[in-house]
Amino acid sequence: MLAEAVVVLLMVFCIDCGNSVAQEPLARHTATTQVDEHLHRFAEGGKFKMLYDARQRPQGILVNDFVFIVYNGDARPSSNGKGRAYPMLICYDRKKKKFNSPIRLANESSTDHHDSPIIWADRDGHLHVLYGCHRSPGVHLVTADPVGNDAVEIRWVKGAQIAPRMSYPCVFRMTDGKDLIYYRTDGHTSSWTYRMTADNGRSWSGPKNDVTDLDAGGRLDWSSYQTKIPSLDRKSLHVVYTDYDDNKKHFNEQRFFNPKYRTFVSNEWKYNLSYIRIEPESGRVFNGQGRVMETPIDIDTSEQSCEIWDTNWRGAGVPPAVALNDQGAPVFLHVLSGDSLEQHDYYYVRKTGRDWKKTRITSSTHQWNSGHLACDEHGVLHAYVVTGAKYLRGGYMDRHGGGVIEEWRSKDSGERWEKVRQVSPMGPGYESWRFNNVQPVLNADGSIAKGILLFYGWNKKDEPNASAFLIDRTQ
Repeated sequence: MLAEAVVVLLMVFCIDCGNSVAQEPLARHTATTQVDEHLHRFAEGGKFKMLYDARQRPQGILVNDFVFIVYNGDARPSSNGKGRAYPMLICYDRKKKKFNSPIRLANESSTDHHDSPIIWADRDGHLHVLYGCHRSPGVHLVTADPVGNDAVEIRWVKGAQIAPRMSYPCVFRMTDGKDLIYYRTDGHTSSWTYRMTADNGRSWSGPKNDVTDLDAGGRLDWSSYQTKIPSLDRKSLHVVYTDYDDNKKHFNEQRFFNPKYRTFVSNEWKYNLSYIRIEPESGRVFNGQGRVMETPIDIDTSEQSCEIWDTNWRGAGVPPAVALNDQGAPVFLHVLSGDSLEQHDYYYVRKTGRDWKKTRITSSTHQWNSGHLACDEHGVLHAYVVTGAKYLRGGYMDRHGGGVIEEWRSKDSGERWEKVRQVSPMGPGYESWRFNNVQPVLNADGSIAKGILLFYGWNKKDEPNASAFLIDRTQ
């Protein structure tokens, strides 16, 4: 595969003995600590969004009983306080319940948390990693050989450039031998689109028109944050997004006035929910009523034809987690402000008939708390939420949320919810920790791996000292 590519890095994984060798030793990384029989702590020196929120996925892939995880780590404090981190790779042996030592995927570090890596597998068993994507093409690496059951060596080659600029890339396995990457094309007010590959990532092509461009008129400065999931038959992509005014203060500060809370806010606050469905093969885009939309969709069309929830100036930071229910329909887990800008709740959002219904689940500590939503084979809904006693404020690590991760379940299609357990660690040593960005591990075919979750946590609000955690309930 990719015979013309240049070998950029050699990494030896002694998977059967639980060790690895990188280009230089990473002495700061300690052995895995097992908090209980299911919860494993791994990696050190994680910075802000060590594992990313729902906008940028996947970061864990299960291949032949090995979970390959990528993240931002091995960080050192930097002059701007953000910490300089490296894109990292670590491997977890699901049978032995052990990790190897992590390795760096790059020789250069970055202070930009958007540079966080993602990982996926192609149909020939090669792993792909993409990192460094923030208004840039990023770095695309591919394993020179398929990852096998007895693989002891991983050799990376440089993959094809996917697009001139990308932010928030997400990769999905689609039908007919194709994979799709969905991303924002440039800065805040730029469009969102996708590209597809039918040859395991050697070449990529996109639609004639981008999907959304809320600021298409070039005068409104409207932006969006988007999350997505393939349909059951993998012929479509469900997309849900929030919108926000990226107006600059020097232009029209009055536009930042929030009439509900009667105060000025920033572009941190995202409003409303809109939904579209994409048919990548034809390039057609549909709204929630099944009507074909002219693309790219601008802010006026979005509000008139695609909006499913007018939140009336109640705001969020991160867009919803998205899942498919037992009928294969898209459903959402959304965190939204309430009576004040420091009071938030999680809502389960789904379509019933022609309307979109919202049911409150529980409270949350921040507008940037990113949870996970799943529906099991029995039709039971599982919401993994970030909650706590009070609003989280202050500090570099805390500024995009955090709290305690809990699992809530519904056995009646989301009408009623009950707390099942606390997912994040508790007890001695974890009293002051905060956790965020809970996410699934995917199988090589893009489906969700049962019983495995990832999230990260930290205990110092101003230092890049986070650790990552893996829950393994497969046995």
